[in-house]
Amino acid sequence: MRARLEALSAGLEEMGCEALLVLAPSAEDTDLAPFLPGPAHLGECFLILPRGGEPRLGFLTLMEREEAAGTGLALLTPDDLDISKLSSEMPEPGPFLARVWGKALELCGVAPGRVALAGHGPAGVIQGACGLLAAQDWVWVPGNSLVFASRKRKEAPELAGIREAAEGTCEAIRAVAAMLAAASHDGPGSELRLDGEPLTVARVRAEVARVFFQRGLSQPRGSILAPAEEGAVPHNSGTPERVLRAGESFVVDLYPREKRLCAACTRTFCVGEPPEVLARGHALVRAAVEEVHRRSVPGARGWDLQEVVCGLFGEAGFPTPVSAPGTTRGYVHNLGHGVGFDLHEFPTFKKASGGEGVLRTGDVFTIEPGLYEPEQGWGVRLEDLVYLGPDGLESLTPLPYDLDPRVYL
Repeated sequence: MRARLEALSAGLEEMGCEALLVLAPSAEDTDLAPFLPGPAHLGECFLILPRGGEPRLGFLTLMEREEAAGTGLALLTPDDLDISKLSSEMPEPGPFLARVWGKALELCGVAPGRVALAGHGPAGVIQGACGLLAAQDWVWVPGNSLVFASRKRKEAPELAGIREAAEGTCEAIRAVAAMLAAASHDGPGSELRLDGEPLTVARVRAEVARVFFQRGLSQPRGSILAPAEEGAVPHNSGTPERVLRAGESFVVDLYPREKRLCAACTRTFCVGEPPEVLARGHALVRAAVEEVHRRSVPGARGWDLQEVVCGLFGEAGFPTPVSAPGTTRGYVHNLGHGVGFDLHEFPTFKKASGGEGVLRTGDVFTIEPGLYEPEQGWGVRLEDLVYLGPDGLESLTPLPYDLDPRVYL
């Protein structure tokens, strides 16, 4: 935490800001969570980090005093902030919050001036409160990117949470593979049946939910379980009533969350003999994953790795974001992204990037190339979640890559 706070203070100095104010509808907010040692049951709250100082957590109801105290942070209590008085005098949320933030900043020794604003909340209310404070010489500048950058390097407790989520993800993918391996069929193109009933996307989704529930994981953003042409559109989540068939691709992309941290992993399956075009596409994607594993070292740029993959796929005759920007077939997306408190964090693999696009020790990110042919009715994506540790690259999702689900058992 100390290194993160020092980096934030340095960033505030570069921005000419006296403090950082993080607004949060709850303690689960992804901008607030990095300051907390663990989960906390808090509703609307905020955090102030004076430049060069220590963070203080503000909360608005005494019913949450024990949860707030459990964070170990210095507190701005409802009594400190005169919440009872202000709430009766100012029933409108904008003026109320303006007075609360102004009082909190004063208690933190921050005089009117430039303050970086981060976090999340109702845009109209926040705009109104900031406008009222602007009349008192407070100047607000965007601070989300500052907090976002501070989350790039994962600390030990965060890595532990990501590992927990990743282990549950692997268990769920193996459970899907077991269902597919146990299914019967009558040859290419025929329906899969399990326990005498058609095997639908909904049945697979229920099995994933069962595993995640047992592991204490949630799916706040759902999951992707997409067969054939549905899997050829990367963010198609899959039609629940769809019956799976032999010889078709089945993209299984899971991205659960434990209490605070996320994970992600994707595998593509095919029950029975895959068509030649699917087998070739899968082999190319697998080769791309393995090549990026070899090249993911400290100092490597995400965009350079993206260009390597585009080169591999381009040589095989597929359009890519480099050769055909905006393409909806072939390789259509970025190579990966950071994972942590949010599903998409730094490092980035985008071309327009600075330090956030350079891999460093401590980063956790995905490697997820894919090939998609909607008109041919198949898609392939393989996604590993990896940690760039002091001893090199470690896969947090060490599963096979094979199309055949039996290999996973």
